[in-house]
Amino acid sequence: MLLHFFPLKRWLRIGAMGLLVLLGLLSTTGVWAQDSLSINDLEFTPVEETTDSVGASTQTTVSADTSAQSLSGVANTPATPSAESESLWMTFVAGLLGGLAAIFMPCIFPLLPMTVSFFTKQAESKSSGVRNALLYGFSIIVIYVSLGLLITVLFGADALNNLSTNGLFNFAFFLLLVVFAASFLGAFEIMLPTSWANKMDQKADQGGLLGIFFMATTLSLVSFSCTGPIIGTLLVQAASMGALLGPAVGMFGFALALALPFTLFSLFPSWMKTLPKSGGWLNSVKVTLGILELALALKFLSNVDLAYHWQWFDREVFLVLWIILFGVLGFYLLGKLRFAQDSPLVSLSVPRFFLAVLALSFSLYMIPGLWGAPLKAIAAFLPPQQTQDFDLYSASLAGHVGAPKESHPTRKYGDLFHAPLGLDAFFDYEQGLAYARKVNKPVLIDFTGHACVNCRKMEATVWPDPAVLQTIREKYVLIQLYVDDKTELAAAEQTVVSGKPIRTIGKKWSNLQASHFLSNSQPYYVLLDANTERPLVRPQGANYDTNEFLAFLNTGLASKLK
Repeated sequence: MLLHFFPLKRWLRIGAMGLLVLLGLLSTTGVWAQDSLSINDLEFTPVEETTDSVGASTQTTVSADTSAQSLSGVANTPATPSAESESLWMTFVAGLLGGLAAIFMPCIFPLLPMTVSFFTKQAESKSSGVRNALLYGFSIIVIYVSLGLLITVLFGADALNNLSTNGLFNFAFFLLLVVFAASFLGAFEIMLPTSWANKMDQKADQGGLLGIFFMATTLSLVSFSCTGPIIGTLLVQAASMGALLGPAVGMFGFALALALPFTLFSLFPSWMKTLPKSGGWLNSVKVTLGILELALALKFLSNVDLAYHWQWFDREVFLVLWIILFGVLGFYLLGKLRFAQDSPLVSLSVPRFFLAVLALSFSLYMIPGLWGAPLKAIAAFLPPQQTQDFDLYSASLAGHVGAPKESHPTRKYGDLFHAPLGLDAFFDYEQGLAYARKVNKPVLIDFTGHACVNCRKMEATVWPDPAVLQTIREKYVLIQLYVDDKTELAAAEQTVVSGKPIRTIGKKWSNLQASHFLSNSQPYYVLLDANTERPLVRPQGANYDTNEFLAFLNTGLASKLK
């Protein structure tokens, strides 16, 4: 009865547009779910080295054996599910949503009835029809997963880990996503050579099991103008996460979603009657995805701006662009804007109306952020709060919590970094430790990064809590160490560790985190006794439960008093 009033045609359109919105939002979350693999649940012993672990005063070479021997007392306890596993699941989900969105592209959706018709007419029996349909779907999965594995083989694990913070790659990704977006908006089509598709089509005509595989290959090639931008975006996201199997897992999710309708409709041809007809709404799906890709591209540009301290793509600039983009999306869905390949919008469907309301509401939601509102729902994706020039929010927190600031010596790297929420932080390990010894306070080391969305989320949703903020400000000496900063170290501080040059601030702190605390994930919070340089409690990563994070801080204070 319900389907009588709301036919499947409308449900499919709702699903198509909704998936595109979810793809745009999830693709900006999943890729940065965790910057790199963490090593949790470890008990640490102090590291004693004959050389300065974070940067020697003269250029030298440090053997890895020193760190290995000094950490020989570390006990390995059962680890919790790794962040890499979580990020792979997010990559799979993003791929799945991308594949579902690709189904409704103009290059693929019209092929559904043609493909189903081929299998139903060519099948000698019902069992052979089922076999051919399943083989066709399996072939699609093999093709796309092979592409993901090829990316892994070409780049390798180390290269994939470096992509998320490499300025050149991030800028290249930004340009690539802009090109993809322009393609979806109708500026041009990204096409593979026609000869490739013709050759595959000829081989498909040979029939048999091999012919079915080449049919799937032909589909992949002829639909590339629509799927290429989605695949490219997914591969960029997966590669920038640093997980070795990320590209393959993402492609598996994409191929699974893409193969499913072809397989199901081949098995149950009568379902084809419920599909909506092709039309102008398919191009609306492309345009919507193009606008979302533009919004996503800005995140990569922001990463480069932060890592190299260009300081021209601050938080308010980012917000202005997102407000405009989602406003344009809302007006487009209402039919107030049209692109070259769009058909005239005669009437406004209910799904378009609701999606337009969603896009315009999101645009209005971001406007208070121009005056410093934390925008907690999207804070993880935005540049840090401290990059904003006009920030009423942080100023209000500084006035409500904590004692007056004490006078401190000039901060090393203080001209490059600024602590969030008006906190008084150090950005150099040794300088922070020296001050903590002087005032007899424990240290909170925050291993963070410019491209770390979990770090931004913690700073926007957990740290502003009055109890947490007061504890950090009054009870600890905060040391923030950016592991992905690209600023060159002074020549006297550059060193070589285990054959790897340490020439930037980011490499210096990344080496410190890996050698002392056996972790390379961010954020990573270490509560340290400044005198012994021993962790007071087991370090931890992101924890969005305010009470649990406060308990973590209080446990460190209690350990210091013992």
